[in-house]
Amino acid sequence: MDYDILILGGGIIGCAVAYELSKYNLNIALIEKDYDVADDISFINTAVIYDGSETSDDFMAKLENTGRNLIEKACKKFNVPYKKTGALRIASKNNQKNKLDIMYNIAKKRGIDGVHIIENDDEAIQKIEPNLNIKIDKALYSENIAVISPYDLAISYAEVAADNGVNFRLEELVIDIKNISNGFKVTTNKNKFSCKVVINTIDNEIVEDKLECNYKNMNYILFENKMENKLNTILIDDIDDSTFIINNPLISEGNLIGIKSDHMLTLEEGIDMAKNIFPQARKEFVSNIFNEVCDKDIIVIDDSNFDKGYIKVTGNHYGKITMAPAIAVMIKDKLKHSLNVTRKKDYIDKRRDVYRFNDMSNEERNEIISLDKRYGNIVCSCNNVSEGEIVDCIRRPLGARTVEGVKRRTGVGLGTCNGSYCNIKIIKILAREMNKNILDIVEDSKDSNILSSRIKEFREM
Repeated sequence: MDYDILILGGGIIGCAVAYELSKYNLNIALIEKDYDVADDISFINTAVIYDGSETSDDFMAKLENTGRNLIEKACKKFNVPYKKTGALRIASKNNQKNKLDIMYNIAKKRGIDGVHIIENDDEAIQKIEPNLNIKIDKALYSENIAVISPYDLAISYAEVAADNGVNFRLEELVIDIKNISNGFKVTTNKNKFSCKVVINTIDNEIVEDKLECNYKNMNYILFENKMENKLNTILIDDIDDSTFIINNPLISEGNLIGIKSDHMLTLEEGIDMAKNIFPQARKEFVSNIFNEVCDKDIIVIDDSNFDKGYIKVTGNHYGKITMAPAIAVMIKDKLKHSLNVTRKKDYIDKRRDVYRFNDMSNEERNEIISLDKRYGNIVCSCNNVSEGEIVDCIRRPLGARTVEGVKRRTGVGLGTCNGSYCNIKIIKILAREMNKNILDIVEDSKDSNILSSRIKEFREM
């Protein structure tokens, strides 16, 4: 066998599985079709970490509650930004207020602590969110909810797994999976591999009897941090059974307003709805808008063929990032007992240090500049990102090889100028570090070249 285990798909779940299995004496490879891992994570790089109190599905709730605890520990271990914000769920329409009681009773039945009903108590609401200036008669408050940088978490899982021997095979598309004696043969566009176990996280087909599709639009509006009274708590308003508005404070700065509706909203419609929970919403504060289509949320862990060595994780869910480490631990525990493997004695459960110039004190900045002058060369003035950080993110395990990969890892080019000032600088650094022609640098994937040709020869570009 070429490998003991092949993990198909390098999203957040695949990276978490690779991390958990890398703790054991196994020969593991992860196959990902894209240039980078964790491309299933939003470019905004802020995600809500749920506690299982909001979902109607008991199994999803269990995965969320377990995942929340695992993520909090992992963020501390890997120095990933994690901000406990709490969440206030309100019902501006009277006919939705009973829903809060139902959710509260379900949370208590599930044994989830830190969930409370607040009714006609302005003082309690103000203590939770002093900058909230809308009248709330009734709310469901969960003190457990947090926001994190999900891309940083996924990259941490992947880098630690790579440092501990997992082989990440990028730019390989899985074409076929066949049963062979005591295992599987997996064919990609580049190679053929044999293995004992396949963990497939890339197949998003759902068995129809498990899921009835109900497509909705998620409309997102990103507001810059220009308001004097920024909301620091997640705030959710259930308009009706199929429409809600959520205020999500970003890890960095600003607020992301999400609106679930049955159609794509105009900017004006979105701002008007956002004012229900975010009265400060103004058109001049908007820095970005985007939209995505979502369906009914469910993830299925199909281990019906586990005796043959095949596990499939399929589906999609708004809480997928929260659930990912819990799913990984579940898969690890099944395989650990099945394969009778031993834990590595030399396992290093630590991510290599990352130095973020924007988060340093002046003393720390001067110290690192004395060691590497590139940290004193600011490439992105919006987010205060230095050349040293960009070079480091390219040279690390699973280093960035695209402009998007650099942006996701460092925050360069994601400021108010949207990269107009620093994009060419990023391209030049990538070309230099990868020893490539500047014309071969891509935005995020094959055939996404940014520069098509030179119009005049210069000594340097």
